[in-house]
Amino acid sequence: MKRFLLMMILVSGASAVMAEIQTKEITYSGGGADMQGFLAWDDAIEGERPGILVVHEWWGHNDYPRARARMLAELGYTALSLDMYGDGKTADHPKDASTFMSAVIQNMEAGRERFNAAHELLKNHETVDGSKTGAIGYCFGGGVVLHMARMGADLDVVASFHGSLGLAKAPGPDTIDTRVVAYNGEADPFVTAEAIEAFKAEMDSVGANYELIQFEGAIHGFTNPAATGNGEKFDLPLKYDVVADKASWAHLQTVLEAAFKD
Repeated sequence: MKRFLLMMILVSGASAVMAEIQTKEITYSGGGADMQGFLAWDDAIEGERPGILVVHEWWGHNDYPRARARMLAELGYTALSLDMYGDGKTADHPKDASTFMSAVIQNMEAGRERFNAAHELLKNHETVDGSKTGAIGYCFGGGVVLHMARMGADLDVVASFHGSLGLAKAPGPDTIDTRVVAYNGEADPFVTAEAIEAFKAEMDSVGANYELIQFEGAIHGFTNPAATGNGEKFDLPLKYDVVADKASWAHLQTVLEAAFKD
């Protein structure tokens, strides 16, 4: 599935009628750290609705995942953009981003506690049906949500955008009940052909309901408009791709609708 997904753009970006988007910065704790989260929901919607976690890129919990949380709220979900680094740390340079990310990967037990703390916070929000939750992630965050699915997290669906397909390995359940979607840039040098085949083999071996969707010509960071500037500034293979961005977001909407339809 490649650029023909562009036709789905026509259904993307729809906002709730008369939406009253509310947002809130929130502090919570877990995994040995205090985290800075960002909640977004539509106050015009009555009753409970599914909740979605948003996990940031290796740059940390900056404005980008907050924007995605708001976009999910406009679609009718309650979204929590979470903090995996603690204290709201963000990086402006790849060296710092790599240091922050590596610290989490090397201690994924604490990483899982931080993720789970955010998950519990989301499930207990007054607008959320705690039995219907999912998670999306970007770059490092994509690897995180795939890892949580592997570990048997109680999530209906996870979606990774230009994320690590492996990240940290750990013994998990023999099956994966969570629906899994991975959106990948076909030209992303950070994701090797071997990693793709290993991911497919792993998902097949546990009977996962999964999709790996490749976008022709797209490279790492294809959903983030800031990726092109960062790639040029730091000589990294990062670039925004409007087609891959809009097509993957449109596809995500259909995935979420299917995951929460019951």
